[in-house]
Amino acid sequence: MNGSICLSCEAIERYLGEEESRVHALRGVSLDLEPGSIHAVVGPSGCGKSTLLYILGLLDPPDAGRVSIESEAMSHLGDDDLARKRNQLIGFIFQFHFLMEDFSAQENVMIPMRRLGRLSDEAMRERAAVLLGAVGLGDKLRRPSRHLSGGEQQRVAIARALANDPRVILADEPTGNLDSATGASIMELIRELNAAGATIVMITHDAGLADRLPRQIRLLDGQVVSDSATEEAP
Repeated sequence: MNGSICLSCEAIERYLGEEESRVHALRGVSLDLEPGSIHAVVGPSGCGKSTLLYILGLLDPPDAGRVSIESEAMSHLGDDDLARKRNQLIGFIFQFHFLMEDFSAQENVMIPMRRLGRLSDEAMRERAAVLLGAVGLGDKLRRPSRHLSGGEQQRVAIARALANDPRVILADEPTGNLDSATGASIMELIRELNAAGATIVMITHDAGLADRLPRQIRLLDGQVVSDSATEEAP
């Protein structure tokens, strides 16, 4: 594999459901994503977008094919090793933020760092504070997440995704539950992360937003029908 490829999958097959009613969700999907690239994943509902993202993020295994990160195949790893790779290398931003409601913003951001176990408690608190400051929440470190607005909660989720300095950020409709102004500010943050070197793969149903990103991966019936530069992107 080309050493300049950050994340790739090859001939991915995935079936969902029970044997008698199973759905062929992904059909031979192959992708190569370069370091520092940003891709919109688009297509109709049920075409396999979220299934692909979960496989790329090592949350679900493929039924056939393989995923590689920085030229290392993941298929041979056990559950514990996969969880560690996921925590080290990948940041997730979902449409629903999945924060711990009774935890403060700072405590939520510290969760991935605690799982990785590399930093002292003081160092984790300091890094969480820096990340929250970077997303405009430096004055709300100790506020329980349930007392934050939807946009603020999504900003906490972005800071949490960055906790372990991931190589890849996977985002599933990160602006889907936000008003247009807040969604635009979240997209600006995502662009800044990409400009700083993160490889980003983002699912979106917003055609206008997708057209403003440099590349689009279009899925239809579980297959990649196009993977190309976006003409309208700046």
